[in-house]
Amino acid sequence: MVAAERLYYSRGIAAVGIDDVRAAAGVSMRRLYQLYPSKEHLVAAYLDARDVRWRGRVAAHVDAAGEDPGARLLAVFDWLGLWFAEDDFRGCAFINAFGEIGGDSPLVLAAVQRHKDLFRDYLRDLAHAFPTDSPESLAAGITLLAEGAMTVAAIGTDPDAAAHAKAAAHVLLDAAR
Repeated sequence: MVAAERLYYSRGIAAVGIDDVRAAAGVSMRRLYQLYPSKEHLVAAYLDARDVRWRGRVAAHVDAAGEDPGARLLAVFDWLGLWFAEDDFRGCAFINAFGEIGGDSPLVLAAVQRHKDLFRDYLRDLAHAFPTDSPESLAAGITLLAEGAMTVAAIGTDPDAAAHAKAAAHVLLDAAR
């Protein structure tokens, strides 16, 4: 799975064939097809594995921010800024996968939707810990800011996308109090 993730994330799903993954992983084609009956299955598995790792990294960063609910929500944007600055950052793997083949692949679409739902639910949980009468509205706004920052950072139009999204999140938090 490590080889598939590295190749698909760095080069794109359409540009990477099953044989590329097989060669990079050092497994036989037969073994690869035993594990993943099609490229669609392999891509969905790569996305599911990436989801677990990605959300784990976000949660670890947020947990390190302490117990204050506002600081925890804002820590999401700090983590995004760190991620965007990584040398191999190529945007959100899930947005990329959807853009490449999501609509044509039920398995890939399901993996993308599952990730986005889980991320939204995580932000919703953080928002429900914040002292506000409208945690759902706060969560929706935070989610849109985070998703928008990911897209803007990937396109490369704003190197400070996470910082700008965090500034907007401050405004949302102040309004939600």
